[in-house]
Amino acid sequence: MTRHVVTFRFLGTPEERRQIATKFRDALVALPSEIECLKAIQVGITENPDEQWDLTLIADAATPEDIAAYSAHPAHLAAVEIIKGLKADRACVDYTIER
Repeated sequence: MTRHVVTFRFLGTPEERRQIATKFRDALVALPSEIECLKAIQVGITENPDEQWDLTLIADAATPEDIAAYSAHPAHLAAVEIIKGLKADRACVDYTIER
């Protein structure tokens, strides 16, 4: 199983960043029903106002190739459009997990 962990920081005021994160989260959590190779997804918005990162997603798929297919899927690309021009930073780690 491959785990895909991505953290985002958005541009704007804290309120604007939270609104962006909420809209993006809502689009992301709908993806497993649209993308067959995506086994699970969790999306969290920070609740700590002292932290600089706004949203983290954790997605699981069977293989690294499935993560690539998920990333290129039209439904995922549509979700990414929500944050186009609003992303200050992004960090990503993909790794193998044992089940």
